[in-house]
This record gives sequence, C-alpha cells and structure tokens, in this order.
Amino acid sequence: MIQIECCDNLELMSKIESGTVDLIYCDILYGTGRKFADYQDLKPIRSEIEAHYIPRIKDMHRILKDTGSIYLQMDTRINHWVRLIMDDIFGYDRFLNEISWYYNSMSNTKNRYPKKHDCILFYSKSTYYKFNHEHKSLRKEYATNTINRSKTKAGFNNDKADYLNGSTYLVQDVWTDINFLKNGVKYNTQKPKALIERIINASSNEGDLVADFYLGSGTTAEVCKDLNRNFIGCDINPRAVEITLQRLNNARS
Repeated sequence: MIQIECCDNLELMSKIESGTVDLIYCDILYGTGRKFADYQDLKPIRSEIEAHYIPRIKDMHRILKDTGSIYLQMDTRINHWVRLIMDDIFGYDRFLNEISWYYNSMSNTKNRYPKKHDCILFYSKSTYYKFNHEHKSLRKEYATNTINRSKTKAGFNNDKADYLNGSTYLVQDVWTDINFLKNGVKYNTQKPKALIERIINASSNEGDLVADFYLGSGTTAEVCKDLNRNFIGCDINPRAVEITLQRLNNARS
C-alpha cells in the first residue's frame, strides 16, 4: 500500500489512527529562511520553529506504534531547538542518537569551517522499538591500515590484513559512506536513496507502515516500494506529489 496526498501534513496526520505507524522519516524544513524553487523554508526564529513543529511532532508521537521510531533530518540551524521539542514530547530517555551524515561537496567558505553534515535525530516511542543493526564489510586497504597502526602494540603483521579483509563492522553514528546527490536531482535538497534505505532497513521490517510528511521528491516512497514496506506521505506542494507519482510509475514499469 502506497498512499500519497497533496495537503498540509497536519491534515493528513489528523486522519491517521493512533498507534498505527511503524516508522517516521522526515527530511524537515531546515529553517534557512530561503525561497527555494520548490518551497519556502521557515525562518531561523525559535518562535516560528516551535509554532510549526510542536503540533506536528505531537501528532507524529500519537500515530507511532509503541514499537515505532522516528528520524528527523535537519542541519545545525535548528537541531538544538528541535531536540528540545523532541525531548519534551517523546521524553529525554527516548533519545537514541544524533546521527551525523557527512556529505562531500564544494565550499568557498573562508571565515569559518565549512558546514558539511546534516543531523538526523533518532528517537523511539518506548523501550520496545525495532532495530536491525547494519554490518558493513571491511575493505582490504582499510584492514591493512588497521594492522599497520596496531602491529607495534599487538605484534600483528600485514598478513593479518588478508584475514580481516571481508570482516564486518557495525555502522556507527557518523555516516561518511553515502555520497551527496549531485546528478539526477529532481527536487531541491533531494536526498540519496542509500541514506533512506539505511534508516528503513534499520528501523522497520517488510510489511511495516512507514510515513514521510515532508515528501519532497518522494525518495522515501520509492525506497519503501523497493523494500516491500507500506507507505503513507504527503507534501503541500503539488509539484512534489507529481514528481513522486512519476518516480513510482517509472519504478513500477
């Protein structure tokens, strides 16, 4: 089941029964104050951020199952305010991670360090949430470097790298292995499928219901179709809904 609506997300959430959604992922408004080609962003003013997000995050909490989780993606302009809202609504003890997604893109910044990461706040509704930890393979060159750094202490030699090659490690809270989307962007600030695939695989199972209330180009909907999840989502911009439906039709064909 994939349900897409063109409406304000408060309108859609008001029609969803309490405790029915397994996972919420939203690439929310970042508070840049900019007018993008596809949408008007919020201003980085605390009162405006709170007025927009408090009622929406309350509804997101209501519709999540007790076993459900929520990921909200933003950058450092508003992550401190959103985390306070999340702590108040979900509870401080339900905060699990602030994930940093590093993206490699050009910058001409000269008066400070270039800002090259997004923050993804990860909360659960209860202590009984789903989580499928991802293991990644250790590449040969990384295994060799690991041995070179540690052999003086542990007595290893480079032959050990052949043994470690192909071993796995747990994905941690800093993600540097997913590239910024450069080509084929259909919508302002579109995110790569690999980023959302990691989240959906980690915090849902096949047949679960995933929601995205800031639909944008519909990447979450397309990933849910690929991974056999049910999906419900919306955007207030008709163009976002049009792009999403076209992507789903192309994927289906």
